[in-house]
Amino acid sequence: MRRLTPIIPITRGPARATLLAAALAVAGLTGCTSLAPTYQRPAAPVPALLPVPAQAAASAALTLPEQAQVPLAWADFVRDERLRGLVRQALAANRDLRVAALGVQRAQAQLGLADADRWPTVNAAFNTSRAPNTQGVQTTGFQLGLQVSAWELDFFGRLRSLSDAAQAQWLSSEAGRRSSELALVAAVISADRSLAADLAVLALAERTRASRADSLRLTQLRFDGGAASQLERQTAASLAAQADAALAQARRQVALDRNALALLLGGTVPAEAVPGSASASGAVAVAEPLAPVPTGLDSAVLLRRPDVLQAEQALIAANANIGAARAAYFPRISLTGSAGLVSGDLGNLLGGGTFAWSIASQAVAAIFDHGRNRANVEVSTLNRDIAVAQYEKAVQSAFRDSADALAGLATWRSQLDAQQQQLAAVREIARLTDLRYRNGAASELERLDAERSLFAAEQAVIQVQLAEQLNRVALWKALGG
Repeated sequence: MRRLTPIIPITRGPARATLLAAALAVAGLTGCTSLAPTYQRPAAPVPALLPVPAQAAASAALTLPEQAQVPLAWADFVRDERLRGLVRQALAANRDLRVAALGVQRAQAQLGLADADRWPTVNAAFNTSRAPNTQGVQTTGFQLGLQVSAWELDFFGRLRSLSDAAQAQWLSSEAGRRSSELALVAAVISADRSLAADLAVLALAERTRASRADSLRLTQLRFDGGAASQLERQTAASLAAQADAALAQARRQVALDRNALALLLGGTVPAEAVPGSASASGAVAVAEPLAPVPTGLDSAVLLRRPDVLQAEQALIAANANIGAARAAYFPRISLTGSAGLVSGDLGNLLGGGTFAWSIASQAVAAIFDHGRNRANVEVSTLNRDIAVAQYEKAVQSAFRDSADALAGLATWRSQLDAQQQQLAAVREIARLTDLRYRNGAASELERLDAERSLFAAEQAVIQVQLAEQLNRVALWKALGG
C-alpha cells in the first residue's frame, strides 16, 4: 500500500500540536534572509536648485527650497470647463491610457504569482493503487486527504527577492500609468490650444481673403477705367491669391488638429467642445484657460515625477534580482508531504479509514554548473548598473525639461507683449495708410503692402500666444503635474 508524503505533518494526540508548531516555525523562518544589496537612492546628478531666470522671478509663483511644493492637479491647472470636459473624455476613453492601466493590473497579478510561490500549495487528492505487499500478495489501497508538493523553504531569500522585484515592477508600472496620464492630459491641452490658435488663424484668413477679394474687384474696376496701372492690378491679384492659399492652409491645419484631438479623446470631438464655442452647459470659454504654474526652487521636486519614480522602481527591482541570483549559490530546500485517510476498502475509507501522514525533504545544491550562477549574478549586477544609469538619465531629462520651460516662463510673455505692441503699431499704420489712400495721398501699392504687414503681424501674435500657452503646459508637465 502506497504511503502519502505530507508537507505539514498532522497526527493524533499531543504530537499533533508539536508537529504543527514545528511547521509554523519553519514557515516563520523562511524568507527572513535577503541576499540583495541594501538599496540606496542614487544621488541626483543635477544642481540642487532649478534655474529660474531672474526676469521670471517677479512673475512666477515661487516657493523656498525648504518648502515642499504641492503638485498642481490638472483640474486646478485647467480653468476652462469646456477644456476640462475634453480631458475627462480622454482619461475615460484613450486607448494608450487603457493599455497602461491594464499593464498595471497585469503587474499586480504577476506580483500575486510571485507571492504565491513563497507559500505551500495545498491540494485535495484521492489516490488509489494496487501493488504487492511484503508477502507478495496483490493489495488495493485508497487514500483521501491533503497533499503539498515541493514547497521551497526560502531560507536564503530567493523567493522573497523575486517577490520584492515583482512588487517594484508593479509600482513601476503604476508610475508608468501616471506618467501616461500626465502626458495624455498635457497632450489634450496642447492639442486644444493648437486647435484654438489655428481656428483664430482660419478666421483671420477668411477676413483677409474677403478684404483682398474686394480690393481686387475694386482695382480691376479702376484698371478697366484707366485709373489703375497693370502693376497695381497684378499686385492686388497676387495678394488675393496669397490669401486663398493661406485660407486653404488654415482649413487643412484645422482639420489635422481636429483629427489629432479626436485620437487623444478616443472618439469624435463634440461640436460644443470646439474652442470658441459654448459648452454643453452653456458656459463660454474663459479668456485665460490655464492657471499660472507655481514654480519651486528645489530640484528635489523632480523626484516625484512619475517617469522618475518609474525609473527608480525599475532600479529597485533590478537590485532585488541580485538577491535572487546570489541565493542560487546556496542549497534549495523543499518539503513534500500529505495527510489524510488510508484504507484498503473504498467503502470503509471515510468510516473506518486510518489517519496517516508523511513528510519528505530535499536539498539540492549546484556543485558544477559551468559558471551559470556566477554569470547570473554578474548579469543581475549589470542590469542594476544599467538601471542606475537610466534613473540618473531620467532625473537629468526632468531637469532639462524644467530648465527649458522655466527659460520660456518670462521670455515668451515678454515676446508676446512686444508682438502685441508691434501689432498695434502695424494696425495704426494700416489705418493711416488707408486714410491717405482714400484722400489720394497714398498709392494702391502702399495700401496693399500695409494690409500684408497687418496680416503677418496678426498671425505672429496668434503663434506667440500659442507658444506661451504650450510652454506653460510643458512647465506643468515637467514639474510632475
